[in-house]
Amino acid sequence: QVQLVESGGGSVQAGGSLRLSCAASGYTASTNCLGWFRQAPGKEREGVAAIYTGSTYTYYADSVKGRFTISQDNAKNTVYLQMNSLRPEDTAMYYCAAAVGPLLPAADQSDEYNYWGQGTQVTVSS
Repeated sequence: QVQLVESGGGSVQAGGSLRLSCAASGYTASTNCLGWFRQAPGKEREGVAAIYTGSTYTYYADSVKGRFTISQDNAKNTVYLQMNSLRPEDTAMYYCAAAVGPLLPAADQSDEYNYWGQGTQVTVSS
């Protein structure tokens, strides 16, 4: 079992920045990928960014490339999502997810992740 707790969401004006954190606990040694997803009302859940824990490989959705950065602190079992130049269309509930086991997931496929946090709301006003 892996437990994930997100923090850092909030309200910000367009052009502003936020940093989301996701603290992992439990059997984290089995985690092979950590990802951030978001879901806006009436829309499907979207993969935003992911990092494969055994490497430096990262994934970003086209909509956030150049604005968002995912990083991890292995000592703290925490993954971060630095979000800059935020836009109103970034408004959503943001979820942290972890994939475990020997098979690496497709970074943007939510059904390939095993554990999810409770989510943190990000609201960007124009």
